[in-house]
Amino acid sequence: MLSLATDALDPDRVYAAVGTYTNEWDPQNGAVLRSTDRGRTWERTMLPFKIGGNMPGRGMGERLQIDPNDNRVLYLGTENGNGLWRSTDSGVTWSNVASFPNAGTYAQDPTSANSYLTQNQGVVWVTFDPTSGTRGSRSRTIYVGVADKENNVYRSTDAGVTWERVPGQPTGFLPHKGVFDGESGQLYVATSDTGGPYDGAKGQVLRFDAGSGTWTDVSPLPLTSDDLYYGFSGLTIDRQDPDTIMVATQVAWWPDVIFFRSTDRGETWSRIWDWAGYPGRTLRYTMDISATPWITMGRTQAVDPDPLVKLGWMTESLEIDPFDSDRMMYGTGATVWGTDNLTDWDSGGTVDLTIRALGIEETAALDLAAPPGPVELYSGLGDLGGFVHDDITQVPETIYTQPVHGSVRSLDFAEKAPGTVVRVGDGVDGEVESHIGVTTTAGATWWAGQEPDGVTGPGTVAVSADGGRIVWSPDGTGVHVSTTFASTWTASTGVPPQARVEADRVDPTTFYAFAGGTFFTSSDGGATFAATTGTDFPTTGNVRFGAAPGNAGHVWLATEDGLYRSTDAGASFTRVPGFEDGGAVGFGKAAPGASYPAVYTTSRRDGVRGFFRSTDGGSTWVRINDDEHRYAWTGAAITGDPDVFGRVYVATNGRGIVVGEPDGALPTPGPSPTATATPTVSPTPSPTPTAGPTPTAGPTPTLTATPPAAACTVRYRTHGWSTGFTASLLLTNGGPATLDGWTLTLTYAEGQRLEQGWSATWSQAGAVVTATHAPWNRTLAPGAGVEIGFNGTHAGTAGVPLLAALDGRPCTVS
Repeated sequence: MLSLATDALDPDRVYAAVGTYTNEWDPQNGAVLRSTDRGRTWERTMLPFKIGGNMPGRGMGERLQIDPNDNRVLYLGTENGNGLWRSTDSGVTWSNVASFPNAGTYAQDPTSANSYLTQNQGVVWVTFDPTSGTRGSRSRTIYVGVADKENNVYRSTDAGVTWERVPGQPTGFLPHKGVFDGESGQLYVATSDTGGPYDGAKGQVLRFDAGSGTWTDVSPLPLTSDDLYYGFSGLTIDRQDPDTIMVATQVAWWPDVIFFRSTDRGETWSRIWDWAGYPGRTLRYTMDISATPWITMGRTQAVDPDPLVKLGWMTESLEIDPFDSDRMMYGTGATVWGTDNLTDWDSGGTVDLTIRALGIEETAALDLAAPPGPVELYSGLGDLGGFVHDDITQVPETIYTQPVHGSVRSLDFAEKAPGTVVRVGDGVDGEVESHIGVTTTAGATWWAGQEPDGVTGPGTVAVSADGGRIVWSPDGTGVHVSTTFASTWTASTGVPPQARVEADRVDPTTFYAFAGGTFFTSSDGGATFAATTGTDFPTTGNVRFGAAPGNAGHVWLATEDGLYRSTDAGASFTRVPGFEDGGAVGFGKAAPGASYPAVYTTSRRDGVRGFFRSTDGGSTWVRINDDEHRYAWTGAAITGDPDVFGRVYVATNGRGIVVGEPDGALPTPGPSPTATATPTVSPTPSPTPTAGPTPTAGPTPTLTATPPAAACTVRYRTHGWSTGFTASLLLTNGGPATLDGWTLTLTYAEGQRLEQGWSATWSQAGAVVTATHAPWNRTLAPGAGVEIGFNGTHAGTAGVPLLAALDGRPCTVS
């Protein structure tokens, strides 16, 4: 979501401008959603352009606004040169305001090869003078902020028919926020030198007197101050006392965000904290974290001047309740805070802050594991690491510690000893005590395991059914096995590096792995693996698999061409009818009267994308969600609860963990499947994976001694940071024939690892990253190009690939 608007004339109405990205990563155009029942139900109008709720500059606003005098009229500021848009029928239809003169000029990095950074951040806010209209008639005076450092505020005095640049405006900065006080006729503007939300080094707070036409710099600090190392955002007016305004820093990462408050229209300011002899600070606030105790992020004490819990960061949204001067809320990169005694600030008291976002978290869930017994769920989360959920109805006390992981990407428990759990994750700011954590006390205590030589990232991990063996497939090196709870390691053989690994839930000597379209099995506790025969799986795309509890050798595998199952430890697989695209697969308690665990999957079945459950071993399926509960991408993990039939946990990409509960209607189970000695193998899975080169299992594939002429060129550009990078590629067909389907392989020599990609189907096997065409760029004429890209991690460097090949023929990389 990029912007939200509520209707002051009809509080039941709410609008949202939605979309994720404006570049090639996202094929979907943006939309405006509208509700007349406070968000219980919605209608949608698609727009002819994209909206970037997760793009640079997303915190500026509000871009979507309702005319306070005529609520049929809405304005929307857009990105990427699409200008200012207007609706006159309560958001049903929209059209461009052709007379608006400036669609914006600022991009974070206009010369970058990364299109995420080259976006024109566009028209960034709209605000009205409510005194310029009457109820039922449009407001005549409208102010609009634009991402243009020289021409940043415009005004219309004829209800949006004509527009002019407001004369005399200061230049050199971007207008993050603009709010108008109708009582005094003052427009306040908070500016910063960048679009944010995660940067900003200079800025101003400006006041424009609409009556006199004069601009005044009312900034808390002058531009010449050495103490000004931030811009400004998070601007708000106290509508009960319009002389009172507040503004937040954009961005003061260290030691904390600063809120400034003025009760005289910006003539003088006070801070929510001040220095008191470095590193000491004087605080005008208290913080109650009891509602979300994990927000300490595993820390136990402050180290001055860095607080135990920060006021926040990226604080672009700060609002005083228009009906109550004591109530204020603001957003941060972690949660939403609020207070009910804000005016105590003015009399020398402290502002009491409490967390208001109870149960709301935007994090991506990366892995889930639900053990039998008192712990209900273990979660692996992006940014937060994850939690031991003893009670899913209660907020956990702390994230994982010892070691603290920034993001936990894989975890597993021992089926017969569920107190033994392993997790693997990334460091925080690139630093980590160990990429692997182990517990034998169901998460009550953890310890950091030792790492095999060469580990650069978490990869995937599995623990044997009895808890005696850990098999780890980390980034940077090959698969290893430990029989000493991660204190020592031995390299496994017969399995490619970075293969995905899982454990059998019954036989402690059996482990499974998957890489590059091939399934591998170990029958000696992970010491050696062997590729199984009779499988023909896709070599690219999302793959998730798992073993069924209580059934030795039963494996279920979800790939991007369907769902498969094996009853002989992966020696052979049978395609599950009806599934066209597998997402994730997991297991829960068997239905009453059934002997086989419930099987859950997020997949596409018979043309319908959804969550499905089978209570009879896959013979029949029922969809357990509806079109109102789809949650975007859910291919990372799904698992049932082993103690509660019908309860299911689903990992979402940005909406936390979704819990599904049974509705009381119990299914009638059919006969449980009987394992046969030689299950039927589907000889040719349909659809057949696109033909293309098979990535070599080892880290360095070998090319032919005399390669043919270059079949393509790859223009390769990267934007990197301490532990990761974004790669943008322009792939051009250098051959004489039109390609109807294509596969590009990139071979790396510096430990680069694929995270996620766009405009193609991406996968990695060893050192080889593979991109296969998307449906919309399948055809590539001679000389034609296609832009694709991916995010990845690296082990210190993020150089260009050593080799590139299009459909097996070498490419020139520049």
